Amino acid sequence: MNRLFNLVLVLCIGAAVAASFTYLGIDLTELGDTGNLNQMGAYAQRFLSPDLSTGHLQAIGHGALETIAMSALGTLLAAVLGLLLALPAAGRFGWPLQSASRLVLNALRAIPELVWAALMVLAAGLGPNAGTLALALHTTGVLGRLFAEALENTPPEPAEAIRLQGANAVWAFCYGTLPNLLPQLLAYILYRWENNIRMASVLGFVGAGGLGQMLYVSLSLFQEAQASTIILAMLLLVLAVDTLSSWSRQRWVKA
Repeated sequence: MNRLFNLVLVLCIGAAVAASFTYLGIDLTELGDTGNLNQMGAYAQRFLSPDLSTGHLQAIGHGALETIAMSALGTLLAAVLGLLLALPAAGRFGWPLQSASRLVLNALRAIPELVWAALMVLAAGLGPNAGTLALALHTTGVLGRLFAEALENTPPEPAEAIRLQGANAVWAFCYGTLPNLLPQLLAYILYRWENNIRMASVLGFVGAGGLGQMLYVSLSLFQEAQASTIILAMLLLVLAVDTLSSWSRQRWVKA
């Protein structure tokens, strides 16, 4: 019985794949055509010859710094706003504020960065300002939710002990709750910064500045050599940020 069921399942999957090719009108035999192969080879050859001219490399350096600044500032703004929203979201100020703040965090998190970037381009114009705001808004929803869960799981005894000694709620949070919570918050922030570096490189496709905007312009003008150099710069930038973030987590979070 199981063999029959598996056979029927395989046949159904095969029929679905064949129907998909037929519906989409995809002809795999055209890929082997001599003209298409020559065209793909020429396109790949142009991509494998990156533009290393001084002027282009200087422009890429400026774009890389712009991308890093967008991601860093967006993550910093999101960390501050996320912590402010996480306090009521964790139930520190009663259930009405908890429900309202969770609704705001869910709304910010539900809208992707590219959609936020398109909206911010309309509101703030083309350039890195729109990308920074887009990263900050979406990341606020993500970090705020993570911070709220971390606050809910933090033992309340240290803060209560400080309040029993006469301190107010702010000092109790700063000296009783935050020290135990700080390593986890830093880990979340560094992880989101890694993600925002990658996303900042993509937001330029909607005009939000950085390397992504340079790549979009190069591809639009069919400048394969310039686009190849930009892609290599993106890869090196992500690798450098991943290494720095890993070192930072080992140095600060695990200490």
